[in-house]
Order: sequence, then structure tokens, then C-alpha cells
Amino acid sequence: MPTIEQSYEINASAEEVFDALVNPDIIQIWSQDEAKMSAEVGANFMLWSGQMFGTNLEVVRNKKLVQEWSYDQWEQPSKVTLTLKTKGKKTIVELLHEDVPEKSFKSIEEGWDAYYLGAIRDMFEELKLKK
Repeated sequence: MPTIEQSYEINASAEEVFDALVNPDIIQIWSQDEAKMSAEVGANFMLWSGQMFGTNLEVVRNKKLVQEWSYDQWEQPSKVTLTLKTKGKKTIVELLHEDVPEKSFKSIEEGWDAYYLGAIRDMFEELKLKK
């Protein structure tokens, strides 16, 4: 199955970006939808009112988040690895999304930018402009 690899430069510290990935209150800001998430290994999560759900496989605070992802129409889960690297006052987030179902590849690839990591990047840009 296909793999998605993308990289995002986010105008925030690794701590702030990590918090945006695991804090359900912040997730609800950038996703504009209900979310259940935590920074605990083995914890189940739910995004977009339950359409996307899964389990945290590995959590290294402010550095790495590995999750098993499922979508309500997928036959088997995929694996998402988000690696955070500090670059001055910014953070580089490297995305590796493995085992993406062929039928969902294009929408998932675009979705990372439109609704997930791109939305997090945009949220921090808006916050910086307000300061």
C-alpha cells in the first residue's frame, strides 16, 4: 500500500506543536470538530467526530508521535509517524503515513495539508500575527 511523506515548517516551538497534536482542546481549535486525544502510549483517540480513530503506539514528548490510524471505511489500519525537529524558533514536522489504502490515497494526502498539519501551521501563523 502507498506511503505519504510530507514535511511542514511550523512557526512554533516543538513543545507548542506537540501540544497541538495531543491536547484535545487545541485540536478542536485547528480541526473545528470534536476530538479525543492524549499523550499516553496505548491510549485510543478519535478525530472528526469519530471518522478517524486509532491508538497511540509510541510517544516521545516534543519529539515523536506514532499512531495506528483507522478510518470508518478502511479494511485495515495505517501507521502515522510524526517526527518533530527544532529549527531555530520553528519546528519541522516530518510526516510518514504508511499503508494508506489506495482508494483513499489522494484525499488523505490532500487532507494532511488542508485539515491537519497545514491547519496546525496556519493556526500558529494566525497566533503570531495577533501578537
